[in-house]
Amino acid sequence: MNEIKYKPIGVVHSLFKEPKGTPIQPAGAKNSDGTVKLFPEYAEGLKDLEGFSHIILIYHFHLSKEASLKVKPYMDIKMHGVFAMRGPSRPNPVGISVVRLVRIEENILYIQDVDVVDGTPLLDIKPYVPEFDIRKVEKIGWLEKNVHKLSKTKDDERFIK
Repeated sequence: MNEIKYKPIGVVHSLFKEPKGTPIQPAGAKNSDGTVKLFPEYAEGLKDLEGFSHIILIYHFHLSKEASLKVKPYMDIKMHGVFAMRGPSRPNPVGISVVRLVRIEENILYIQDVDVVDGTPLLDIKPYVPEFDIRKVEKIGWLEKNVHKLSKTKDDERFIK
């Protein structure tokens, strides 16, 4: 298969200047402010986005180390397959975060609940629509015993280069 290449459309800016101490999910980053600076050539694509309260950011984990197929995730002490966790070291280091969209000024998006390290390259933005994105789930695997740790768990640099 051919290599796939993406180029950033902007940069995520946040209060988190390094991975260590960064919340590991938006739900653990309540009220943390940030911005997305979209490159000017993509600003026209923001038309009508202000009508959404939440957006999905898709970004490149530019600081993560090379992926292993088995890893110890942030909220457990046991090894799990990389596809059964949401950490940054992955075969394709792509991250997603659902954040609150506060406002847009030209090519700058003001956002909240940011769990992304400052300077992270942004690949795409999509509107968050509950009717599309929320599903009733029956199980959440190994996280069922660990999800209560989310609000206290921060990045400890285990997945950094």
